[in-house]
Order: sequence, then structure tokens, then C-alpha cells
Amino acid sequence: MNKLSCTTNGHARAAARRTPSLRRPLALAVAAWALGGLTLLPVTAHAQAAEAASAQAEAAEVQALVRELEALKSSYASEVRRLREIDVRVQALQARLAGKLASGESQPAAPATQPAAPAHPAESETYAGNQAEAERSIKPQRSVEDVLLQEHALFNRPLTLEAGITYGHYDRRQLTLNGFLALDAIFLGNIAIEGIKSDSLTYNLAARYGLNPRLTLNLDVPVIQRWTTYQKGGAGGSAAALAQEKTDDSPHIGDVSASANFRLLAETASRPDVVLNAGVVAPSGRAPYGTDVRVIERDDDDFIRFAVPVRQATGNGVWGVNLGASAVKTMDPAIVFASIGYQHNFARHFGDIDTSPDTITPGRVRLGDSLTFGAGVAFAFNDRTSMSLSFVDKIVREARIKIDGEGSRPVIGSMGNIGTMNLGVTYAINKRLTWVALLGAGLTPDAPDFTVGIKIPYQF
Repeated sequence: MNKLSCTTNGHARAAARRTPSLRRPLALAVAAWALGGLTLLPVTAHAQAAEAASAQAEAAEVQALVRELEALKSSYASEVRRLREIDVRVQALQARLAGKLASGESQPAAPATQPAAPAHPAESETYAGNQAEAERSIKPQRSVEDVLLQEHALFNRPLTLEAGITYGHYDRRQLTLNGFLALDAIFLGNIAIEGIKSDSLTYNLAARYGLNPRLTLNLDVPVIQRWTTYQKGGAGGSAAALAQEKTDDSPHIGDVSASANFRLLAETASRPDVVLNAGVVAPSGRAPYGTDVRVIERDDDDFIRFAVPVRQATGNGVWGVNLGASAVKTMDPAIVFASIGYQHNFARHFGDIDTSPDTITPGRVRLGDSLTFGAGVAFAFNDRTSMSLSFVDKIVREARIKIDGEGSRPVIGSMGNIGTMNLGVTYAINKRLTWVALLGAGLTPDAPDFTVGIKIPYQF
């Protein structure tokens, strides 16, 4: 028993000696956990502060890059405009130099200079894309140039010669009454139906010369030929009778016009190309006043019932000046254009303004001024072909005449409204020659029924 108690006491003392060694590591672990929990809060706050500072720095960097990008865009746009101006000046100087060189001499070749290509492939591709974009903005497509030449003005060509021919058809009929109403219901007198059918060919020669990139001079010379058929019902006092007379004219020059175009504003991304134009119209054609007539039928009292002019008029007979403006905005692939113009006609004295072959009546003629406006859109299908659709309206004020010794009086029926819808197609045959087809449809009684024309401008 003593031996057992001794053994038991020995085990107890051994266990007592091992207990401190087990408690020490546990205490250390608890202390380390407590210290980690205490230092976790400051570390988390510091990480959040660092993340917020990094976000602010990135936002500031984005704003700086945006400002730099806007500055580069503005600089690029100004450089493109400068390149366009230099390109136009170089073309004008080369054209003048080519005209001054003798036939046996050769034009000195321009030195071929190429900008150094960036070393990095990505930079090279970016540079090539920017250069191609700049070249496209400097030199528009050929189809766009053809539209500008027909609807607006073109300033990058030193000389353009244009030949054209236009066919027009006009057919009008009206009912005329010569008598009076009896008992407000019965008409006593002659009822006649008058009709005019006119076909005309207009041969047009035009020249456009560019003095500089902002100014061009224009000259248009028309030559007109007409075939007219006059019909009158009620011949000889019978409503069933019909009289007809035809007149054929040889080609004769019309009213020659000279004008100038001045580029007021060049096209940018936010504004259209604006051009001012001014011109003068000379009375070089046949005047319609004092024209001899051929009498077809007279009444018993010698009243002329049916007569036709011996020759047709090819001009207005008076001087005129015009002023206008046109604007074009390119919206790839569409081209939008609009124009407005005003023409003032000066009064002129004529030795005879009466159509009667039996009398001579001198007097002064004052044609009414006219206002013209129009708008349209064109589409460039490719580099050589384009199509345009436009509407043009011309409003003519009332004309007045003043017979010598009498007062001025208006000409009844001289006011007019000429509205037409036009369809045009251009095709570039080669780099200098263009084929233009035009179709016009009259929308008002004063306009021709339709017109068909072809123009061939040659650009030097």
C-alpha cells in the first residue's frame, strides 16, 4: 500500500510538472490572436485610404487624357484645313506653270518627299489611317465634284468648258369668249379655243475660270431654236371650225450672262460651304416687243381675229443684274444643297411695243423682278457616279409698260410662278470629262411641261 501510494504521488507530481509546459503555448496563442485582432482595424483603414487615393489619381489622369485628346482633335482639324488650302494653291500654281511652259519643254518634276514612317507597326497603321483621312478631306470624290459643279461652284479647277443641249416642250390651251351674257344665262358672241404647242432646243456653251481658290468667273452663251404651233377654234365665227398655223425659227443667240462666284465660308464639320454669286444678263437675244405678225384671219370690221408672230423671241430684251447665294453640306454619302437668288430688270425704251402690224407704238418696258429659290439632295454612289433630286421655283413680278405720252400701266397676265422638279445623273467618263443627264418636270402652269438635257463639261 505504501508502495501504491508512492506511485500515485509520483504520477501526480509528474502531471503537475507537465501542466505549466502545456499552459504556456496556449497562453501565447491566445495573446497572438488578440494582438492580430487589434492590428487588423488600422491595416483595413489604411488600405481603404490608399484605394481612394488611387481612384482619384486615375480620375485626374482620365481628365488630363480627355483634354489632351480634344486639343489633338482641334489641332488635327486645323492641320487638315491648312492642308486643303495648300493643296488647292499647289494645283493652281501647277496649272499656271503648265500653261506657261513651251510645247517643247517639260515640266520639272517635283521632289518626291515622304515622311519618315514610325518604327512601331501600330503607330505606322495609325499614321497611315490619319493620312488617308486627311487626303479624303482635302480632295473630295470625283462624283462629289461633279455635283458641286452643277449645283454650286467648284474652285479647284483652273478652267472648265461645258457644252450642252436641252429640249423643252410646252403645251397650253385656253378658252376665250368674245361676246356678252344675255339675261345672265345666254352667251351671245364667239367661243374660241386657243392652243399653243412649242418645242425648243437650247444649245448652251459655258466657260468657268478659277482666278484663285475663292473666286471663279463664269460665261454662259445660249443659242435657241423654236418650233411653235398655234391653234384657234371658232374660225370664221363657227365654233366647230379650227385654224392652225406653224412657225419654224432658225437658231439664234439668246441672252448672254456673265457672273462671278466668291467663296464666303469653307465647309467644316459644323457649317456648310457658302458661296456668293453675282452676275449681269445682256439683252443679246431677240426682244419680244414690236415683233411683226402674220395675219391669218380678220373680221368684217378689219379686226384681227387670228395672227401669229413672224419670228420667235429668244431673250427678254432688257438688261438685268442678279445676286444670290448657295450652300452645300456634305453628309457622306449624301450632299445637301440650297440656293436663293434675286434678279432686277432695268426699264428700256423700244421704238415699237405693239403687236399690231398696222400701227407703231413707241414706249418703255419694265419687266418684273424675279425671286428664285431651290433645294435638293444628291447621292454619290461611287467615285464616278452620282444622282441629284432638286426643286426650283421662280416667282416673277408683274411687268409694266409706258406708251409715250401716256401713263404707266401693268401688263395683265405677266405675273408668273415657274416651279420645276429636277432629276440629274452625273458620270465621270475620265478624269477630265463628265457626262450629265437632266430631266425636269413642270409643276405649275407657267413652267414647261418637261425638259430633257445633256451637258458635257471638260475640266482642264
